[in-house]
Amino acid sequence: MTTLDEQLKSTQKKVNALIDQILSAEGRPKVLYKASRHLIEAGGKRLRPFVALKACELVGGNEEDALPAATAVELLHSFTLVHDDVMDRSKMRRGVPTVHVLYGIPMAVNAGDLIFARVYDAILDHTNRTHVSSERILRVLSIITQATISVCEGQARDISFEKRKRVTEAEYFEMVRWKTAALYEAAAKVGAIVGGGTEDQISSLGNFAHNAGVAFQIRDDILGLIGDEAVLKKPVGDDIRQGKQTILVTYALKHANQMQRKKILVALSNPKATAKQIQEAIDVIQSLGAVAYANKKAEEFTENAKTQLSSFPDSPAKTALLELAELFITRKY
Repeated sequence: MTTLDEQLKSTQKKVNALIDQILSAEGRPKVLYKASRHLIEAGGKRLRPFVALKACELVGGNEEDALPAATAVELLHSFTLVHDDVMDRSKMRRGVPTVHVLYGIPMAVNAGDLIFARVYDAILDHTNRTHVSSERILRVLSIITQATISVCEGQARDISFEKRKRVTEAEYFEMVRWKTAALYEAAAKVGAIVGGGTEDQISSLGNFAHNAGVAFQIRDDILGLIGDEAVLKKPVGDDIRQGKQTILVTYALKHANQMQRKKILVALSNPKATAKQIQEAIDVIQSLGAVAYANKKAEEFTENAKTQLSSFPDSPAKTALLELAELFITRKY
């Protein structure tokens, strides 16, 4: 039996090969396509397409039929990263300069738009219509469209939080459900739809991925605060400087005394914050038990995710998804 890591690498290879076709620059503006492929070629674990392919397999479908839709989800994710980096003024991602740093903001925005258009190209031009009905393709398109709307609305909430000194935990989770979990949910649903799953199966897999997606974001927040920069391949503490109201920040501000709160707020949403001020804020957040609390919440969402798969019989696909949920909250990057 192949390991989860081996399966993830296999998915990476398949998705990357299809992206190479979809974003081929032959006969097209080379700089635009080079900018569009920049972050994709820099790496990425291809977790969302993996969820789609395993969801398809779990309901009895052929994962090759779901590959175009799975790749579309990865393209949608890549599009959001390019634009998010512009909005967040991020300089590094995946160990390389961000697209707008290398190519300028106008070209980065254009590249993101192109990637988004290719999301639909992946589904419409690459899905094998002899295996996947037009009805299922239309439903996949609807799921992808709604996920895009959710991600945009979640991003709007995230941006608005940066201007506030106090965000509740409930508001944080609402934002994460829209911005992060919605795309994982979409991945699972499109895979199950292509695979011919029942409505109950599609719903259960969507709920699994949604809960796992929330846990994934919580782990991201933790790594953004105390991760290893060499492994993470982006600066630790950037979330503080950018004013991100992560679960760690909301918890710490709720439990901080006046002096502790001041140390956090001096660095929070302050692009000129010194390395010392950032570290002092991180130290305070840790001392208040925010990391332990966040880990606990991530574990709760992971257990809820696993429960959603209880109705499925044991299989390699089910095992892979359960192991993936665990990886989401134990990963180092």
